[in-house]
Amino acid sequence: MDRHGIGFTSQRARNRLVEQLRGMGIRSEPVLEAIAEVPRHLFIDEALASRAYENTALPIGHNQTISQPYIVARMTEAIVESGPHQTVLEVGAGCGYQTVILARFFDRVYAVERIGPLALALRDRLHQLNVTRVRVSHRDGLAGWPEFAPYDAILCAASPPEIPQDLLTQLRVGGRLVLPVGSGQSQQLTLVKRVSETEFQQTDLEAVTFVPMLEGVT
Repeated sequence: MDRHGIGFTSQRARNRLVEQLRGMGIRSEPVLEAIAEVPRHLFIDEALASRAYENTALPIGHNQTISQPYIVARMTEAIVESGPHQTVLEVGAGCGYQTVILARFFDRVYAVERIGPLALALRDRLHQLNVTRVRVSHRDGLAGWPEFAPYDAILCAASPPEIPQDLLTQLRVGGRLVLPVGSGQSQQLTLVKRVSETEFQQTDLEAVTFVPMLEGVT
């Protein structure tokens, strides 16, 4: 499929989405630029390509979804608001759309995916798009990726009932963790800042609905 898109996947369609996100409160111009330039239609099934630049989540198989563009922008904006932007851990990489957005802001992205076929497809897609800043691992996201910790930032695209302790310990002092927390229809997008070795500041950003963060790999 054409990387630049035609019709429903054209640059005009992307620009309309960006204006919609700006109207919903996204203020970071670099984040909006990333949304405009990253070809979301390449991360979903061709049958859904005409809906790629709608502000909605879409299925990607394995009972998973590609996140709503507004949520991708909101989480990215929250996590890149302060530096440094060297390393980020992404938990629940899925199809890789958020991964590629993050690669525009961080020197190195460590992407974790617990579903084997999605992790394999993600590696192939990153190669096709010539995105070289990402390292992918098929592993349990609840445990993070301790070998490369501490991270400047951590982003989770699935909702645990409470914030995993392993992720907190892998966040550097001064770093930011953005994730949904809760279960079912009772989830809050949450920002956690590590202010010292023992102190964390937590802020609820808004109500959201994500797939649950599950233990183990498949």
